[in-house]
Amino acid sequence: MSLRVALALLLSFFLRSATSFTFAPLPTPSTVLRSTSESPDYVKNILWTPSWKSGARDEEFGLITNYNEDLSKVIRRKTRTVECGPIKFGSEHRIVRQTMATTNTADVDATVDQVMRCADKGFDLVRVTVQGRREAKACQEIREKLFKKGYTIPLCADMHFNPTVAQMVAEAVEKIRINPGNFADGRKDFDDHIYETEEDFMRERQYLAEAFIPLVEKCKKLNRAMRIGTNHGSMSSRVLSFYGDTPRGMVESAIEFADICRSQDYHNFVFSMKASNPLVMVQGYRLIAAEQYRLGWDYPLHLGVTEAGDGEDGRMKSAIGIGTLLADGVGDTIRVSLTEDPEFEYEPCNRLAEIAESRLFVNPTSASKQSSVEGYEDTRDIQSFEKRQGDLPTQVETDQIDARGFLHRDGSVIAVVTPEMLKQENVQYLYQELGCKLAVGMPFKDIATVDSLLMRTLPPSSAVAERTHLRRLIEVSTGVIVPAAELEKDPMENTVALMTMTEAIEKGGKLPEGAIRLAIELDGKETAEQLTHLSSLNPVMLLNNPAADTSYLHASRRLFEFLKSHGSNFPVIHHFSSSSIVEKNELALQIGMRCGSLLTDGLGDGVCVELTSDHRFSVDQIRQMSFGLLQGCRMRSTKTEFVSCPSCGRTLFDLQETTARIQEATGHLPGVTVAVMGCIVNGPGEMADADFGYVGTLPGKVDLYLGKEVVRKGIPNEDAVDGLVELIKEHGMWVDKEDEAEPEAMEAMSVAN
Repeated sequence: MSLRVALALLLSFFLRSATSFTFAPLPTPSTVLRSTSESPDYVKNILWTPSWKSGARDEEFGLITNYNEDLSKVIRRKTRTVECGPIKFGSEHRIVRQTMATTNTADVDATVDQVMRCADKGFDLVRVTVQGRREAKACQEIREKLFKKGYTIPLCADMHFNPTVAQMVAEAVEKIRINPGNFADGRKDFDDHIYETEEDFMRERQYLAEAFIPLVEKCKKLNRAMRIGTNHGSMSSRVLSFYGDTPRGMVESAIEFADICRSQDYHNFVFSMKASNPLVMVQGYRLIAAEQYRLGWDYPLHLGVTEAGDGEDGRMKSAIGIGTLLADGVGDTIRVSLTEDPEFEYEPCNRLAEIAESRLFVNPTSASKQSSVEGYEDTRDIQSFEKRQGDLPTQVETDQIDARGFLHRDGSVIAVVTPEMLKQENVQYLYQELGCKLAVGMPFKDIATVDSLLMRTLPPSSAVAERTHLRRLIEVSTGVIVPAAELEKDPMENTVALMTMTEAIEKGGKLPEGAIRLAIELDGKETAEQLTHLSSLNPVMLLNNPAADTSYLHASRRLFEFLKSHGSNFPVIHHFSSSSIVEKNELALQIGMRCGSLLTDGLGDGVCVELTSDHRFSVDQIRQMSFGLLQGCRMRSTKTEFVSCPSCGRTLFDLQETTARIQEATGHLPGVTVAVMGCIVNGPGEMADADFGYVGTLPGKVDLYLGKEVVRKGIPNEDAVDGLVELIKEHGMWVDKEDEAEPEAMEAMSVAN
């Protein structure tokens, strides 16, 4: 017998014979539920957290203050340790990487094989779906087979709707995920249950406790971990009717279940607040963290953006949500939910954790960067979202061109262009990569055309063709931003002069010949006295590009606090620059985490990505990624938004193949959101964030939704994509695809070559 197998079997013995344990008791709220006389004693004696809605919680515990350890430094939020078989969650341990199996859990051998592949890849934990008794029984076999093969990786059972089965499967796995929205409170009859008073709402806690306490007792006895996993798309009708479709409702739903756990002196659990919308997800997690601070709780958090999708968009959306929280030291275990095989989730999951761990204040380099930022007061309100809106360019009487298009009201994209790209043999390709429509070889702006260009050097005025090509872009309201020193050497009309803060002050904002607007590039080291000059300089935009030896996040927040306190509405473009990134997925994660962590707070008016390593990325790739960032942050919609579940054992069709077909058919519809759900568990709820839904209901059968309402039932899967297209057409949101390039443009390229 190998040592690995022997250790696994030994661990199996200890897990099977685990006895109950008790953590040191935490401070508990003093308000007791107003129970009915029929309530059992164990319900009457639960100490429920005082009501947020009535204001009782504020009176007893004070107002919400912080959601992390330190707003000026990246320090892990302090949590207790939660045990899950051989791994531990919490601030004293590394961030746990986890995924979810996509196999049918009842297929024991297939599930064992997939879990082993995930373990070999590097995951710390794998979640499996448990729909009923058959899957619960299969989990026992899966666990034993894994032990026999020498795999100690813990399993988490994903439970919905079935408290009895949850108790059964607790015998087999190390962790149970329960969803407060449907564990015992899953009714979705929105119209039948209206809770007008606090007493009405609280009275129904009885059946929650009666259903949940047996599982809590079982988990405590067997030393099992639990995740209280609220999902924005599957909140109960009871919570929805009382709190609305809000992050606050997610948090209050989870707190109810935590109160029940705590009443049984069971503390081996974590929270999650997942949503497919990164802004909702971030607000939900910050609220649960803030509530824990004021209540004296310290439970770890599992982070994830649910139904993120696939490819670059799925990674970007995950980086925006997960990365924003990790950037503040919030989060103890993460899962990147992609519509791909689970093994492919490891790289982005692991990389986000690595980036987060490298930015902690305990790292001397990171500590130096964070300490270099001048002190400021952080006044963001985490209980609400409000977009800071920068002023758009206005037209002045002397303008010879339309400068209003240099920025976009919903978020701007600025592309970095070199003189070489403007050469005759390259320019038609450049126009297309910038997202322009072409007519007879001439560029025009389209829905996803970049708004402005950043050119570190200009083609000389002697390069007549290159300058002409650049003027054609300016004539269709594309800004051309050029360092003032370049323009002073060789002027060009109707450009935007770029200066540092020091240069702008020294020059008094005087523009070089030909320039019509000023842009200022900030490195995060400007003093407050220097920044006060902004009002007199009146730049058309600020390029926010903190120096490499300064914390990007904290220097940026300081800038926005200064602008807020001085009533300044200058547009701020997040300037992401790097000399080392050479891989597309890495770029998506870095942009999402660095810039997304500000845009999710409504701080910023666009993005400019400048890579100086080599030409590994085309202008088109960077343009699409930039627009993907803005769309992921719920700013500017330039393509169809897909809310696509990552597949699991409940999935009723080939999710990857079906999602690809739907994306091919509908991916050209900006402003339209389509949800693709493999089963009904989160389906109706996630329709809240979608215009149309495609939901598996029976094997080979699909229901189509309009918003949260099912409008067509039982469509064969092979016909359902066409049915979805027809539904979109019926509701006036369809447009036909345009050709990739117009014939005149293709002819012009042929002549140029």
